[in-house]
Amino acid sequence: MALRIPKELEPHEGEMRIERKGRRWIVEPVNAKAWPRNFFKKVRIEDPHFVRPDQGEHRSFEE
Repeated sequence: MALRIPKELEPHEGEMRIERKGRRWIVEPVNAKAWPRNFFKKVRIEDPHFVRPDQGEHRSFEE
């Protein structure tokens, strides 16, 4: 069985959960378990004026 969602509802790709409440079906997206493919390539900041703030001292991971 397939369910077509109208484009006007702006469906997102990915896994969906379907729950039955009486005679109604509730369709909702399942939260992603990982970042989308190439996510970090899309969020690169190319502005030369952008400077990462000082992060301060970090504790050792060996503690």
